[in-house]
Amino acid sequence: MSHITRRAFLASPAVAASSLSARAGEKRLPFFEPVAPPRRVQVVAHRGLAQLAPENTRFAVEACAGDLIEWAEIGVRLTKDGKHVVFHDDRLDGKTDGSGPAAGLVLDRLQALDAGSWFAPRFAAARLLSLSEALALAKGKVNLSLDCKSVDPELLAREVQAAGMEQQVVALAPPATLAAVRKASRGAVPTIAEYRPASDFDTFITDVAPTAVEIGAADVTPELCKKFRAAGVIVRANALGAKWDAPETWLKTAAAGAVWLKTDNPGGARTALMRERGAKWPVRVAHHRGANRYAPENTLPAIRTAVGLGADFVEVDVRTTKDGKFVLMHDSTVNRTTNGKGKVADLTLDEIRKLDAGAWFGKPFAGTTVPTLDEALAALGDRASVYLDAKDVGPEALAAAVKAHGLFDRHVVYQSAEYGARLKKLDARLRPLPPLKTLADLERVAETKPYGVDASWRALSKELIAACHAKGIQVFADALGLNESVEQYRRAMGWGIDVIQTDHPLRVLRAVELDAATRR
Repeated sequence: MSHITRRAFLASPAVAASSLSARAGEKRLPFFEPVAPPRRVQVVAHRGLAQLAPENTRFAVEACAGDLIEWAEIGVRLTKDGKHVVFHDDRLDGKTDGSGPAAGLVLDRLQALDAGSWFAPRFAAARLLSLSEALALAKGKVNLSLDCKSVDPELLAREVQAAGMEQQVVALAPPATLAAVRKASRGAVPTIAEYRPASDFDTFITDVAPTAVEIGAADVTPELCKKFRAAGVIVRANALGAKWDAPETWLKTAAAGAVWLKTDNPGGARTALMRERGAKWPVRVAHHRGANRYAPENTLPAIRTAVGLGADFVEVDVRTTKDGKFVLMHDSTVNRTTNGKGKVADLTLDEIRKLDAGAWFGKPFAGTTVPTLDEALAALGDRASVYLDAKDVGPEALAAAVKAHGLFDRHVVYQSAEYGARLKKLDARLRPLPPLKTLADLERVAETKPYGVDASWRALSKELIAACHAKGIQVFADALGLNESVEQYRRAMGWGIDVIQTDHPLRVLRAVELDAATRR
């Protein structure tokens, strides 16, 4: 665990590139580092990872830890019986199966509500967290920004201190509430206050005395960040809102000197901040079924999200309908990922297009349709490549699609070595990617002159990768399931793997960050 010092932490313009550790002997305000060594800008996920789970629930908070996001912001308010519950809205309607003011029920009644089905049926087990439960859940995993909607300052201070979470929280509230929290905790609970440039700076610093300030992204400037740094106050940029929550703003506020960034798109922000540094990545990344962690798999939102996250390859599964059209679908049936039933091969395109392919994943995606292959390829934009898993489609159809979209330099086709050989006969520019289960199979697979191989992760080794490279064959591998760890990625990167396919792109990003740090 490292620490932040209010004075030492922000005393130098180089703070953005420094670790968040304090100088020995100085008074310390400790903050736990969920990601160590720490990044120059930390991301605050608004209401947790609300893209993929019901906001403010344990699922949204745990997802931050899983994606190596440093902070989850959660709303805190008082219940009828004077306890703290984690919930953002004033009313229960829409975000639970209850109704009426959240303050109108005691904690036990609130926790009996279903707080997940509104987002998607698969989250029916979600319930509202008490503040104590949220603190215990996050301890040692992710820091919490407490958005104090209506709180008892003395109770909040006691709960934070009883949980031993002084190093992992910051409380956002009006100045009077923050003063009461500081008094009750004897300064042990860090605070963050909203700051507007129209405010008198010196008066604000003296009267509010926050640990950190939150400033609207439009108002974050190098001059203002420098003033707060000199005063020993951390700057958090608030990038919420469609106009501001975008790469241009994230990079601008980071360059100005903001150290924390609050966003509704933590994955996008984290990736943009990493790629902006311009370091050469030692591996390319393929997003499995699109960015399926953040959007329903094999849909246009999943493809566009993957592109937004900087995917080198977007992997999609292609099947043929009853009337000979081509759609994206992993399973042979539509049962799991739509509201329909039946085999893809037994349904026409029109029948499939009437299905909802997004509601199962989350309410924000309700109404999303199953895309055609042409729609998917058009959604790639002009940078990302496509990784076509030919589940049930002839090589002629894929060859025609690659040619129609001008993707000869931006595609691979996964299927058997025999299927790949048929592709090469149709057009030598096509890029087959057959499976490779063991090094012993390489000679047989190499005879078909593939672009690359999809190597079994279990079979990966420095020797296997070197043998493939010696034959001019690139090595792709699926780090899915138990292999999805930073340690596994780094080991494969050290061996020279070309492409890692993943369900967790932000974990691969972390492996790349650590690799870059090691190289430096």
